[in-house]
Amino acid sequence: MLIDIHVHTTVRAGPLRPNGETYATPEQLMAMHDARGIRLGVILPGGAPECAHHNLSQDECLDVVARHPGRFVPFCNPDPRMLTNSPEANFTPMLEYFKGQGCKGVGEVCANLPFDDPRVLNFLAHCEACGLPVTFHLATQIGATYGLFDELGLPRLEAALKRLPKLIFLGHSQPFWAEISGDVTEAARGGYPKGPVTESGRVVELMRSCPNLCGDLSAGSGHNAVSRDPAFGHRFLEEFQDRLFFGTDICAPTNQTPLVEFLRSAVEGGHISREAYEKIGWRNAERLLGL
Repeated sequence: MLIDIHVHTTVRAGPLRPNGETYATPEQLMAMHDARGIRLGVILPGGAPECAHHNLSQDECLDVVARHPGRFVPFCNPDPRMLTNSPEANFTPMLEYFKGQGCKGVGEVCANLPFDDPRVLNFLAHCEACGLPVTFHLATQIGATYGLFDELGLPRLEAALKRLPKLIFLGHSQPFWAEISGDVTEAARGGYPKGPVTESGRVVELMRSCPNLCGDLSAGSGHNAVSRDPAFGHRFLEEFQDRLFFGTDICAPTNQTPLVEFLRSAVEGGHISREAYEKIGWRNAERLLGL
């Protein structure tokens, strides 16, 4: 059964988010997982103020995991500006503490800072030293949004991938997945581009040249990347079957999860191998998280 690499939750309904919804409770989340054949979800707690409405704290995340054994895996999510708000901040003791509490990774990193901000690179270096993979949200700008900023073409991400070769990066968000196609424009990269995927997409190039870059296929952005051009999507899933991860990014009880059916239809229709389906669906997550 599937492992969901990217979910959010809250212990109680709180203030409404801009879309008029609240995060799903753990009970609602488990019901949604059960209906879709998902056996385990990786909870990404809140942290960055840029996207905070009613986030799950780190302690609450650990409590949710403890109350529902066998259903959730926790990540930890310190902000790169924590401790001393400097590039000399020592995050290792904090990260090792959370590892000891069962956290298997870091994220979703949403701080709206340049990807190569010295505080970000310092934080990522400590994650690398502690052996914790990092899920990041990519942004198109500084201000009025959340996520680590990079320009069209992802030069800052590329530099970080090469600077920290032992750190596993899990890429996520519209600006990340829009770069699967070589013809993406500045105007389109913050959304869900449609139509055929062209060659020389930066995500494809970086995944080929940087073995530490992985793909978090959650949310509409991940699904759009592999479904907008199904023939390309199937080839992409096959080529990178060892570094792609199924996810939903369920944020509310009304969320749809089209990636579930897309992957199942792909394997049932013979468009991708059973081996690729199982790796993307759960085996890669089992390996990455040490399950």
